[in-house]
Amino acid sequence: MAEIKINGKFIGGENPVYIIAEIGSNFDASLERAKSLAKLAKEAGADAFKIQNFLAEKIVSEKGFKDLKVSFQSKWEKPVFDIYKSAEFPREWIQELFDYSKEIGIDFLSAPYDTEAVDLLEEIGVPAHKIGSGEIDNLEFLEYVAKTQKPVILSCGAADMEEIETAVSAIRSAGNNRIVLLQCVTNYPFPISDANIKAMVAMKDKLGVEIGYSDHTVGKKEGGDDPLDGITVPLGAVALGAKVIEKHFTDDRTRKGPDHPFAMNFTDFKKMVEAIRALEKALGDGQKKVMDSEKETVIIQRRGIFASVDIQPGEVISRDKIELLRPALAMRPPEVKNLLGKKAKNRISAGDPIKFEDV
Repeated sequence: MAEIKINGKFIGGENPVYIIAEIGSNFDASLERAKSLAKLAKEAGADAFKIQNFLAEKIVSEKGFKDLKVSFQSKWEKPVFDIYKSAEFPREWIQELFDYSKEIGIDFLSAPYDTEAVDLLEEIGVPAHKIGSGEIDNLEFLEYVAKTQKPVILSCGAADMEEIETAVSAIRSAGNNRIVLLQCVTNYPFPISDANIKAMVAMKDKLGVEIGYSDHTVGKKEGGDDPLDGITVPLGAVALGAKVIEKHFTDDRTRKGPDHPFAMNFTDFKKMVEAIRALEKALGDGQKKVMDSEKETVIIQRRGIFASVDIQPGEVISRDKIELLRPALAMRPPEVKNLLGKKAKNRISAGDPIKFEDV
C-alpha cells in the first residue's frame, strides 16, 4: 500500500482512525451555519469537516427526474432537481469556509462532482478528495481526480467487486495509488442488517488498499434499528480494520432538509468518537502478553505447591504429601514432576508453600 497522509495525519497502520463529519445539505443555505457545524464537528472530535461540491445542472437531469422519485427520494416533498438546487454549496463560499476550518484546526474536505469543482478544490489546497458512491463507474472523472495525486477516498455503495476493481484501476492508471475505499450502503438510513462490514475487509484483501466505512445507520429513536444510536457499525468497522469513518453530522435532526433526519447530532457524534478512541486502545498491539494491570493477579489466581502434611528433613516427597492451591507462592505446578522423589532439606509444616530451598 502507498503511504497516505492527510494534513500530517497518516492513514493506516497503527495510526488513529481518521473521522470525517459530513454535513451534506445540513448547512441550510447559510455560510454561518456551515461554520457553526465545522466548529461543532471539531468540538465533537472529528478530524475532518466535509461538504459536497456540486451544481444541480451538472449532476442531475431535470427532465430525467421529472417523473422519477424512488428509494429515499420518494419522501422528498419537492422535485429531485429542486432539492439538489437548494442543497448547492455556493462556490464563492468555499475559500472562506476552508480558511475558517484551518483557523479552528479541523481538516476541510469536499466531495467534487464535476471537473470545475476539482479544479477549485485544488486551487484552495484541499489535502484529499472524497468521491461519492454515485461516481464509482464515472471512470473519466475518477481519472481526472486521481491526476491531482492527492489521496482519493472513494465510497463504494451500491457497487459489486468487479465495478470497484475497475474504479481502482482507473485511479491507479493515473499513477495514484493513495486510495481509501469506504464500504457504504446508499440508502439514508439503511437497516443495520445490510451493513455488510466484512465486505470492507474483502476489498482490502483483494485490492491492497486502505479501507473504511461511510455509515448511514441511525438509532431507534430516529426510526432506525441500531441499539447504539448509530455507533454499532462504525465500531464494528474499526474492529475489523477501518482506518476512515465517515458520518453525516448536524446540530438538530428535526430541521427541514433531506440530510438532517439520518445525520448524527453533536452528542452522539462525540460519543462515537470517544468510543472509537477507546476501541483503538482496547485493540492493543496483537502480541499476547501479561498486561501491567494483571501482573498481580497471576499470584492470586494461579496455584502454588503446598505441603498437605508435615514433612520432616530427609523425608521423600511423594504426590500425596503435596497439594496445588492458590496463591502461586514459591514452587509452581509445572515443578511437580521435578519435586516428586526429592528429599526435604528442611522441615515443612502442613499448609506451608514449598520453596526450592526446602528440598
